[in-house]
Amino acid sequence: MNMPEPTLHRLIDRLTKSHTCFALYRLPWTDEPMLVLQKTGEAETLADLHDLNGKTGFVIAPFRPAEGLPAVLIRPDATARGWDETEEALAGTELEETDGHAPQAVSLRKESDGKQAYIQAFSRFIAPLREGRFKKLVLARSETLELPEGFSPLKAFVNACNSYPRMMVSLTHTPVTGTWIGSTPEIILSGQDGLWHSVSLAGTMPMRGETMPEDWSDKDREEQALVSGYLRAALRKFGSRISENGPYTARAGQLVHLKTDFHFCLKKTDNFGDILHALHPTPAVCGLPKEEAYDFIPENEGCDRGYYAGIIGWLEPQGHTTLYVNLRCMHVESIHATLYAGGGILPSSDPDAEWEETRQKMETMKRIIS
Repeated sequence: MNMPEPTLHRLIDRLTKSHTCFALYRLPWTDEPMLVLQKTGEAETLADLHDLNGKTGFVIAPFRPAEGLPAVLIRPDATARGWDETEEALAGTELEETDGHAPQAVSLRKESDGKQAYIQAFSRFIAPLREGRFKKLVLARSETLELPEGFSPLKAFVNACNSYPRMMVSLTHTPVTGTWIGSTPEIILSGQDGLWHSVSLAGTMPMRGETMPEDWSDKDREEQALVSGYLRAALRKFGSRISENGPYTARAGQLVHLKTDFHFCLKKTDNFGDILHALHPTPAVCGLPKEEAYDFIPENEGCDRGYYAGIIGWLEPQGHTTLYVNLRCMHVESIHATLYAGGGILPSSDPDAEWEETRQKMETMKRIIS
């Protein structure tokens, strides 16, 4: 993907510092940016995924909605495909920029300090797993970096598009959510009419040059089977004619994952909120049993996930919906960016190996910053 001409480039970067709500995204294996722009008013906030029933727009939902952390729907007052249409859609946009306050102090921990906190959280997670209270838990962490001088959100977006053709890449901004940039490989719900698609994605290994490794551990295969089993049961409540393909090795940037595709039919599409509530969070980002893990994680993780591991993408009941799990992402604030990554923990997990997996996942965002 080419960079747009400088005037449009500067305008989009300015939008990330304004009260304007917008989403710029690119679907896998395409080369066109797509814009969703809300021209006036505040983005619609939703307390629960059920509230998405019958809605159309661009969704940014957190891992766990809470006070001050709602799901957000960007109203599509204007949509565009490609840079020329994007420039036309943004023509005449009046920017009300946020107040230029001095950057807030941010704690930039050394990696060794971050690892120490991670190991402590790991011990809190592994104990109930080995006691048999959980089959799986997902432990996430964050890392805050100082951005290079002259950092451009749009340039980072284009870098991600060019580096990660297999992923859904997004640059989103609302006054409620702030600015998020991400490159995610995981579909939660995609399709149109009667034909729909979801995936289970679990297990992680680094690429070996340009060779995809296939020597998956028992731990990775068990983790993938748990996610697939959950998704299979959840889809039966809403879908029919369910077919599976996998698990197989799929590349995502410089990593590979075990992946299973689920294809199915839906009788109706005006209840996407109910479907998403049933699917989210999958064991790929939460754990099993789901409800118990969903309560356990925020109390013991030591990391505020925010919109990481939530839902992001285009929702259109009467059209083509493309919703993803918000992975490989970062929250951009002034001169800092907070990166997020997580991994599945089983009773057999090793803390050093799990830390290394999160480090490799964070490299996805670090590569597009410079």
